[in-house]
Amino acid sequence: MHSLKLEKLNQSLSSSLVDARLAYILNKFMNRALVTTSFGATSVLLLHILARVKPGFPIHFVDTGFLFQETHEYMEGLIRMLDLNVITHKPDVSKHEAAKIERLWETDPDACCGTNKVAPLEKVKEKHAVWISGLLGYQNGYRSGLDIFQERSDIYRFYPLIDWTEAQVKDYFEYFGLPHHPLERMGFSSLGCTHCTVKGTGRDGRWSGLDKSECGLHT
Repeated sequence: MHSLKLEKLNQSLSSSLVDARLAYILNKFMNRALVTTSFGATSVLLLHILARVKPGFPIHFVDTGFLFQETHEYMEGLIRMLDLNVITHKPDVSKHEAAKIERLWETDPDACCGTNKVAPLEKVKEKHAVWISGLLGYQNGYRSGLDIFQERSDIYRFYPLIDWTEAQVKDYFEYFGLPHHPLERMGFSSLGCTHCTVKGTGRDGRWSGLDKSECGLHT
């Protein structure tokens, strides 16, 4: 996509309501749009909007094999509440078992994420032209620099909520009465795998003590 055209698209999307943003991209790319979710602390925002804009649209989820039981329970509750069409992907069995035996999250967390979180979506990405996810810009420095719509070497990226503020997120939860992830009340603000998630504000609880803030899916 030409850089000038991409800039104009971002300008147009930035002035649109989030429902209109999402509907526009879904209609433009149709069955070549990939929607993913982690069922983390703010995942319900995009899921709720998608359920209203395009009911039944496929949502892809990676079960790393190391997620909190509460995340699975939260997922099941949202599936029932929003009537979601969730497609679950899992890592290669032998590689996952090797990561578990070697405790790869301790020695090479990037490789652990690559095996259990990133790799399961590689084949899926090949069948799509744009990847839609619910990243929020205020969550960390990397995300704050992302545009709503970006061109990457492998697939376009669309972040319809990237410019939402923390206040907007709170208001949306309250206005629609959306359920929070059960671990939030225990001090977890961002939820990932059990080995690499501790209590903390924002994404401070992810890979605590390491120079790492992303699993690699969105970088």
